[in-house]
Amino acid sequence: MLRAHAIFSLMRSRISVRFSGLAKHFDMRLVFRDVSGEARPGEVLLITGPNGSGKSTLLALLAGLSRPSRGTVLHLASSRPDGSEIPRSDWRNHIGVVSPAMAVYDELSGLENLRFFARVRGLPDIETRCRAALEQVGLDPTRGTLVRGFSTGMTQRLKIAQAMLHEPPLMLLDEPGSNLDPEGRQWLERWVQDLLATGRTLILATNDPREMEWGSCRVALPG
Repeated sequence: MLRAHAIFSLMRSRISVRFSGLAKHFDMRLVFRDVSGEARPGEVLLITGPNGSGKSTLLALLAGLSRPSRGTVLHLASSRPDGSEIPRSDWRNHIGVVSPAMAVYDELSGLENLRFFARVRGLPDIETRCRAALEQVGLDPTRGTLVRGFSTGMTQRLKIAQAMLHEPPLMLLDEPGSNLDPEGRQWLERWVQDLLATGRTLILATNDPREMEWGSCRVALPG
């Protein structure tokens, strides 16, 4: 595990993600092949394609949660000499992921969930950090409602708060607006623009026409 000062150095860095010749198969089934692209600070890289084309699988490869069958993924940090590559073992410290597969604990409140994940990451100022994260996504940190009583939109906001706890410079979002009402979608768009204004790098898997308008470049996966 990285020492605390090294983790926060990565948080302050700007991250680029370069990938080339990616292919992924499960047993004998090919999901996609020869996929290349780059995500840069202050921009949104879109990943689009029909259901089953491998959007979530590609996000997992770029996050280091899965390994490609072929090809390479590089994370490059501006804080390193010549923007050099970050070791794969350190990727989790600068990445925030929001996906349907993210786990939250139904038997805990929103604040208790964030406290748990902050402790797992060894983050400082846990109470202040967790309350600020809930307020940022529009959830009341003083409410003791258990997550099992949350709406799907509230749960989605909690997942976003969890992903932002360590202030990552790289965000990977898998259909982030899928469970949000119109007010929540408006908030999501403002949040994305705020992230871009701070120089963060965003990779967004979506087929939502409104979310696709945020993109600076695109990787389109075939069906």
